[in-house]
Amino acid sequence: MQSHDKLLGVLDLFDENRPEWGFDDIHERLGYSRSTLYRYLKVLLDAGLLSSFPGRGYTLGPRIIELDYQIMANDPLIHAARPVMHELVASYSCVSLLCRRYRQKVLCVHQEVSTTKVRSNYERGRSRPLLRGAASQVILAYLSSYQLTKLYEEDQDGFADAGLGNTLAAVRKSLRVIRQRGWYHTQGQVTPGVTGVAAPIFDANDEITGSISLTFPEPALSQEKLDSVGERIEFSARVISNTLR
Repeated sequence: MQSHDKLLGVLDLFDENRPEWGFDDIHERLGYSRSTLYRYLKVLLDAGLLSSFPGRGYTLGPRIIELDYQIMANDPLIHAARPVMHELVASYSCVSLLCRRYRQKVLCVHQEVSTTKVRSNYERGRSRPLLRGAASQVILAYLSSYQLTKLYEEDQDGFADAGLGNTLAAVRKSLRVIRQRGWYHTQGQVTPGVTGVAAPIFDANDEITGSISLTFPEPALSQEKLDSVGERIEFSARVISNTLR
Protein backbone atom coordinates (compact mmCIF):
# COMPACT_ATOMS: atom_id res chain seq x y z
CA MET A 1 0.00 0.00 0.00
CA GLN A 2 1.09 3.56 -0.70
CA SER A 3 1.57 5.84 2.28
CA HIS A 4 -1.54 7.90 1.46
CA ASP A 5 -3.61 4.70 1.29
CA LYS A 6 -2.33 3.74 4.72
CA LEU A 7 -3.17 7.20 6.05
CA LEU A 8 -6.72 7.02 4.72
CA GLY A 9 -6.96 3.49 6.07
CA VAL A 10 -6.98 4.98 9.57
CA LEU A 11 -10.08 7.04 8.75
CA ASP A 12 -11.81 3.99 7.28
CA LEU A 13 -11.82 2.35 10.71
CA PHE A 14 -14.40 4.78 12.10
CA ASP A 15 -18.06 3.90 11.54
CA GLU A 16 -21.34 3.81 13.46
CA ASN A 17 -20.45 0.41 14.92
CA ARG A 18 -17.04 1.55 16.18
CA PRO A 19 -16.88 5.37 16.49
CA GLU A 20 -13.94 5.39 18.95
CA TRP A 21 -10.53 3.74 18.69
CA GLY A 22 -7.57 3.60 21.04
CA PHE A 23 -4.01 3.73 19.76
CA ASP A 24 -3.28 0.10 20.59
CA ASP A 25 -6.51 -1.06 18.90
CA ILE A 26 -5.61 0.83 15.72
CA HIS A 27 -2.08 -0.55 15.86
CA GLU A 28 -3.37 -4.10 16.25
CA ARG A 29 -5.98 -3.77 13.49
CA LEU A 30 -3.81 -2.10 10.84
CA GLY A 31 -0.42 -3.54 11.70
CA TYR A 32 1.50 -0.33 11.02
CA SER A 33 4.70 0.28 12.96
CA ARG A 34 4.12 2.38 16.07
CA SER A 35 6.24 5.25 14.74
CA THR A 36 4.34 5.26 11.44
CA LEU A 37 0.99 5.20 13.20
CA TYR A 38 1.98 8.06 15.51
CA ARG A 39 2.97 10.09 12.44
CA TYR A 40 -0.31 9.37 10.63
CA LEU A 41 -2.40 10.19 13.69
CA LYS A 42 -0.58 13.51 14.13
CA VAL A 43 -1.27 14.44 10.50
CA LEU A 44 -4.96 13.60 10.89
CA LEU A 45 -5.20 15.43 14.22
CA ASP A 46 -3.49 18.55 12.85
CA ALA A 47 -5.88 18.53 9.88
CA GLY A 48 -8.90 18.28 12.17
CA LEU A 49 -9.95 14.98 10.62
CA LEU A 50 -9.51 13.22 13.97
CA SER A 51 -9.95 14.35 17.56
CA SER A 52 -8.31 12.88 20.64
CA PHE A 53 -9.97 12.65 24.06
CA PRO A 54 -7.93 11.59 27.10
CA GLY A 55 -9.12 8.24 28.34
CA ARG A 56 -11.37 7.77 25.32
CA GLY A 57 -9.03 7.54 22.35
CA TYR A 58 -9.65 8.91 18.86
CA THR A 59 -12.86 9.96 17.12
CA LEU A 60 -13.64 11.68 13.84
CA GLY A 61 -12.83 15.38 14.02
CA PRO A 62 -14.55 18.75 13.45
CA ARG A 63 -13.08 19.21 9.96
CA ILE A 64 -15.46 16.51 8.75
CA ILE A 65 -18.44 18.50 10.04
CA GLU A 66 -17.11 21.57 8.26
CA LEU A 67 -16.70 19.62 5.03
CA ASP A 68 -20.21 18.20 5.38
CA TYR A 69 -21.60 21.73 5.59
CA GLN A 70 -19.78 22.62 2.39
CA ILE A 71 -21.26 19.58 0.66
CA MET A 72 -24.79 20.50 1.76
CA ALA A 73 -24.28 24.08 0.58
CA ASN A 74 -22.52 23.45 -2.71
CA ASP A 75 -22.85 19.85 -3.93
CA PRO A 76 -24.18 19.99 -7.55
CA LEU A 77 -26.23 16.81 -7.17
CA ILE A 78 -28.02 18.02 -4.05
CA HIS A 79 -28.57 21.47 -5.60
CA ALA A 80 -30.14 19.90 -8.68
CA ALA A 81 -32.28 17.43 -6.76
CA ARG A 82 -33.55 19.42 -3.78
CA PRO A 83 -36.33 21.41 -5.56
CA VAL A 84 -37.46 18.29 -7.41
CA MET A 85 -37.64 16.36 -4.15
CA HIS A 86 -39.67 19.17 -2.56
CA GLU A 87 -42.25 18.81 -5.32
CA LEU A 88 -42.38 15.03 -4.95
CA VAL A 89 -43.01 15.00 -1.21
CA ALA A 90 -45.61 17.75 -1.67
CA SER A 91 -47.46 15.42 -4.08
CA TYR A 92 -47.21 12.19 -2.10
CA SER A 93 -47.16 11.10 1.51
CA CYS A 94 -43.69 9.57 1.44
CA VAL A 95 -39.97 9.85 2.10
CA SER A 96 -37.74 10.92 -0.77
CA LEU A 97 -34.09 9.84 -0.81
CA LEU A 98 -31.24 11.06 -2.97
CA CYS A 99 -28.50 8.45 -3.20
CA ARG A 100 -25.19 8.07 -4.96
CA ARG A 101 -22.86 5.14 -5.47
CA TYR A 102 -19.92 5.08 -3.09
CA ARG A 103 -17.41 2.24 -3.40
CA GLN A 104 -19.39 -1.01 -3.34
CA LYS A 105 -22.43 0.52 -1.64
CA VAL A 106 -24.97 3.29 -2.02
CA LEU A 107 -24.89 6.38 0.20
CA CYS A 108 -27.87 8.57 1.08
CA VAL A 109 -26.85 12.22 0.59
CA HIS A 110 -30.19 14.00 1.08
CA GLN A 111 -33.69 13.27 2.38
CA GLU A 112 -37.07 15.00 2.22
CA VAL A 113 -40.08 13.82 4.24
CA SER A 114 -43.83 14.47 4.12
CA THR A 115 -45.13 11.69 6.39
CA THR A 116 -44.61 10.38 9.90
CA LYS A 117 -45.98 6.94 9.01
CA VAL A 118 -42.62 5.69 7.83
CA ARG A 119 -39.07 6.47 8.85
CA SER A 120 -36.37 5.42 6.43
CA ASN A 121 -33.52 3.44 7.97
CA TYR A 122 -31.15 5.24 5.60
CA GLU A 123 -30.90 8.90 6.48
CA ARG A 124 -28.26 11.25 5.12
CA GLY A 125 -24.79 9.81 5.64
CA ARG A 126 -25.88 6.18 5.98
CA SER A 127 -25.00 3.62 3.36
CA ARG A 128 -26.94 0.63 2.11
CA PRO A 129 -25.88 -2.50 0.22
CA LEU A 130 -25.62 -2.13 -3.53
CA LEU A 131 -27.89 -5.17 -3.97
CA ARG A 132 -30.79 -4.24 -1.69
CA GLY A 133 -33.65 -1.86 -2.36
CA ALA A 134 -34.93 0.04 -5.37
CA ALA A 135 -32.58 3.01 -4.85
CA SER A 136 -29.59 0.66 -5.03
CA GLN A 137 -30.67 -1.80 -7.70
CA VAL A 138 -31.60 0.94 -10.15
CA ILE A 139 -27.96 2.11 -9.90
CA LEU A 140 -26.71 -1.46 -10.21
CA ALA A 141 -28.60 -1.82 -13.49
CA TYR A 142 -26.38 0.78 -15.18
CA LEU A 143 -22.94 -0.40 -14.08
CA SER A 144 -20.54 -1.46 -16.80
CA SER A 145 -20.32 -5.10 -17.82
CA TYR A 146 -16.91 -5.34 -16.18
CA GLN A 147 -18.13 -3.83 -12.90
CA LEU A 148 -21.18 -6.09 -12.81
CA THR A 149 -19.16 -9.23 -13.53
CA LYS A 150 -16.68 -8.37 -10.79
CA LEU A 151 -19.45 -7.75 -8.27
CA TYR A 152 -21.21 -10.97 -9.20
CA GLU A 153 -18.05 -13.04 -8.82
CA GLU A 154 -17.55 -11.55 -5.35
CA ASP A 155 -21.11 -12.14 -4.08
CA GLN A 156 -23.15 -14.60 -6.13
CA ASP A 157 -25.33 -15.51 -3.14
CA GLY A 158 -26.12 -11.84 -2.56
CA PHE A 159 -27.47 -11.46 -6.08
CA ALA A 160 -29.63 -14.57 -5.63
CA ASP A 161 -30.95 -13.39 -2.24
CA ALA A 162 -31.90 -10.04 -3.81
CA GLY A 163 -34.01 -11.86 -6.40
CA LEU A 164 -31.84 -10.78 -9.30
CA GLY A 165 -30.91 -14.26 -10.53
CA ASN A 166 -28.91 -17.38 -9.80
CA THR A 167 -26.55 -16.97 -12.75
CA LEU A 168 -24.76 -14.00 -14.28
CA ALA A 169 -26.91 -14.36 -17.40
CA ALA A 170 -30.08 -14.24 -15.29
CA VAL A 171 -28.79 -11.18 -13.44
CA ARG A 172 -28.06 -9.39 -16.71
CA LYS A 173 -31.60 -10.16 -17.88
CA SER A 174 -33.14 -8.78 -14.66
CA LEU A 175 -31.12 -5.59 -14.90
CA ARG A 176 -31.97 -5.18 -18.58
CA VAL A 177 -35.67 -5.15 -17.62
CA ILE A 178 -34.97 -2.33 -15.16
CA ARG A 179 -33.17 -0.30 -17.84
CA GLN A 180 -35.96 -0.83 -20.35
CA ARG A 181 -38.61 0.42 -17.91
CA GLY A 182 -36.53 3.32 -16.62
CA TRP A 183 -37.63 2.90 -13.00
CA TYR A 184 -37.82 0.11 -10.46
CA HIS A 185 -39.71 -0.79 -7.30
CA THR A 186 -39.15 -3.15 -4.38
CA GLN A 187 -41.23 -4.10 -1.37
CA GLY A 188 -39.71 -4.30 2.09
CA GLN A 189 -36.17 -5.11 0.95
CA VAL A 190 -34.54 -2.49 3.16
CA THR A 191 -37.28 -1.25 5.52
CA PRO A 192 -40.01 -3.80 6.35
CA GLY A 193 -43.59 -2.96 5.35
CA VAL A 194 -42.80 -0.24 2.81
CA THR A 195 -42.62 0.13 -0.96
CA GLY A 196 -39.73 1.88 -2.67
CA VAL A 197 -39.76 3.32 -6.20
CA ALA A 198 -36.56 4.66 -7.76
CA ALA A 199 -35.07 5.99 -11.00
CA PRO A 200 -31.43 6.54 -12.08
CA ILE A 201 -29.57 9.86 -12.27
CA PHE A 202 -26.77 10.43 -14.80
CA ASP A 203 -23.96 12.97 -14.98
CA ALA A 204 -22.85 15.10 -17.93
CA ASN A 205 -21.04 12.10 -19.44
CA ASP A 206 -24.18 9.94 -19.17
CA GLU A 207 -22.50 7.85 -16.46
CA ILE A 208 -24.68 6.58 -13.61
CA THR A 209 -24.10 8.81 -10.60
CA GLY A 210 -27.00 8.04 -8.28
CA SER A 211 -30.73 7.63 -7.88
CA ILE A 212 -33.81 9.37 -6.56
CA SER A 213 -36.42 7.31 -4.77
CA LEU A 214 -39.73 7.52 -2.94
CA THR A 215 -40.60 5.32 0.04
CA PHE A 216 -44.30 4.77 0.75
CA PRO A 217 -45.69 3.55 4.09
CA GLU A 218 -47.58 0.70 2.42
CA PRO A 219 -46.36 -2.85 1.82
CA ALA A 220 -47.85 -2.71 -1.69
CA LEU A 221 -49.26 -0.15 -4.13
CA SER A 222 -51.99 -0.69 -6.70
CA GLN A 223 -50.62 -1.23 -10.18
CA GLU A 224 -52.24 2.01 -11.31
CA LYS A 225 -50.56 4.05 -8.57
CA LEU A 226 -47.29 2.20 -9.03
CA ASP A 227 -47.19 3.01 -12.73
CA SER A 228 -48.10 6.63 -12.07
CA VAL A 229 -45.42 7.03 -9.40
CA GLY A 230 -42.87 5.23 -11.58
CA GLU A 231 -43.46 7.60 -14.49
CA ARG A 232 -43.26 10.61 -12.16
CA ILE A 233 -40.02 9.48 -10.52
CA GLU A 234 -38.44 8.71 -13.90
CA PHE A 235 -39.36 12.18 -15.15
CA SER A 236 -37.95 13.73 -11.97
CA ALA A 237 -34.68 11.82 -12.38
CA ARG A 238 -34.39 13.09 -15.98
CA VAL A 239 -34.91 16.66 -14.78
CA ILE A 240 -32.06 16.24 -12.29
CA SER A 241 -29.82 14.61 -14.89
CA ASN A 242 -30.48 17.43 -17.36
CA THR A 243 -29.67 20.01 -14.69
CA LEU A 244 -26.34 18.30 -14.03
CA ARG A 245 -25.57 18.57 -17.75
